[in-house]
Amino acid sequence: MILPRTPQTHDAVADHYDELDVIYRALWGEHVHHGLWRSGRESPQAAVAALSDLVAERLDLRPGQHLADIGCGYGATANRFAARGAVVDGYTLSARQVAAAVPATGVTLHHRDWLANAVPPGSLDGAYAIESSEHFVDKPAFFAAARRVLRPGGRFVVCAWLAAEAPGRWAVRHLLEPICDEGRLPSMGSEREYRAMAAAAGFTVAGFEDVSAAVAPTWTICLRRFLGAMVTDPVLRRLVLAARNRLFARSLPRLILAYRTGAMRYGVFTFVAG
Repeated sequence: MILPRTPQTHDAVADHYDELDVIYRALWGEHVHHGLWRSGRESPQAAVAALSDLVAERLDLRPGQHLADIGCGYGATANRFAARGAVVDGYTLSARQVAAAVPATGVTLHHRDWLANAVPPGSLDGAYAIESSEHFVDKPAFFAAARRVLRPGGRFVVCAWLAAEAPGRWAVRHLLEPICDEGRLPSMGSEREYRAMAAAAGFTVAGFEDVSAAVAPTWTICLRRFLGAMVTDPVLRRLVLAARNRLFARSLPRLILAYRTGAMRYGVFTFVAG
């Protein structure tokens, strides 16, 4: 498990997304996750929707299903699933995200720690976490909470930033540890560690796909947009320079290099509750 040099807490995660709310929406929009470029010709808007659609496919999404969106952001993926007949409860640590969201019919967003959810045991058909597991201090508890609320056979889809199984010392020191610090990640696990934590919680693995190459263009686009905005948008520039969490910008080139060198991977897990 890769750990940041400075321990990160749930409060730090909430502060990160609350303070950078306007900046993130300006740079990337309503989806707070990677895009997925299968052909390489997709627009960024189509690519982020494609990642949500991959999650729907792995969930075997059907009308009437009751789902949990763990780390729901602005509810964009939840709204997309609700349009297909699902009922979705989303959870986020960020009050700003809930305030800015426009939930669709069938979507309820909660400003609440997922580990303190009040969902009755075995009551959900499925759950998903798109790039939120990284922000949990206690990752085994993250998996255990999901297993508790899912019916037997329910699917849990996790899209995760993953460390390579044996990254070199330089990659750990100059890429992975700083990415954890700058992005408020209490830890970054590997594929093997995620599989082990899920199994300990009572899940079996129904599928895994490494989509690192397909999501990597996200960061080249973000870096280009960020640099352009810093030159042309004085309001955003002032927000960035005044932000306590402005170090997030240093992770943009690190993430590009981490994917290119293989130090970091992006995996889509499909777990099934036993």
